[in-house]
Amino acid sequence: MTAAQRALRVGGLQPFTGIDYPGALAAVVFVQGCPWRCAYCHNPQLQPRRVPQPEAVPAWPELLSWLGSRRGLLDAVVFSGGEPTADPALPRAVDEVRALGFRVGLHTAGMLPRRLRALLPRLDWVGLDIKAPLADDALHASITGVRASTKGGAAAVRESLAALQASGVPFECRTTAHPALLNSAALEAIAGELASAGVARYALQIGRPAGALLDAAVPAADYPPAQTLQALRRLLPAFEIRRGA
Repeated sequence: MTAAQRALRVGGLQPFTGIDYPGALAAVVFVQGCPWRCAYCHNPQLQPRRVPQPEAVPAWPELLSWLGSRRGLLDAVVFSGGEPTADPALPRAVDEVRALGFRVGLHTAGMLPRRLRALLPRLDWVGLDIKAPLADDALHASITGVRASTKGGAAAVRESLAALQASGVPFECRTTAHPALLNSAALEAIAGELASAGVARYALQIGRPAGALLDAAVPAADYPPAQTLQALRRLLPAFEIRRGA
């Protein structure tokens, strides 16, 4: 295998953000490839693993060199996707970024818990996507487009959450929500599960169908209903809602 084949497969770059790593200025590296096909995905172009490198996106060696020039200007680098843990080159890329002096964050759906567990000692913060109630394998499969028995499922996410809880690495759970996929009962079930697991931080990101795979209307301003939001806040005091995510 050549060095190019071992390099992280980069699908995109956000060179500057203040919202993707809490309290830090960061660059976001989007990793190509994801085994899931979530109905609301806003990055469907990142789902296939094998696609030509976009001309506007630098290959990993060039991107790493660029990150070196950002020392003193950025605090952190976040690996997102796609699903970054699906790329076997991610651990090496994380080590290379840490060697430059950056904090490292990860956005993951938790579909590959063993890979996540191996990465946790290298990470400074994690955003874990919770697609559906973790006890509802059928709804989770419906949203992600994969059977629970293949390519990870709700059981894998449960394992990833447990690994995060045991690691001591700061993390946030978040759910992209749309009324066509998650009703109030489902949202309250998620919050109840996370509260029982001792999760401190949880965010609800209201999905926007525009540009996504989900063929549905933009959620109304009263989704979720006020009583549902009150229930979520009772269960998780650090809960926040993000509209336009």
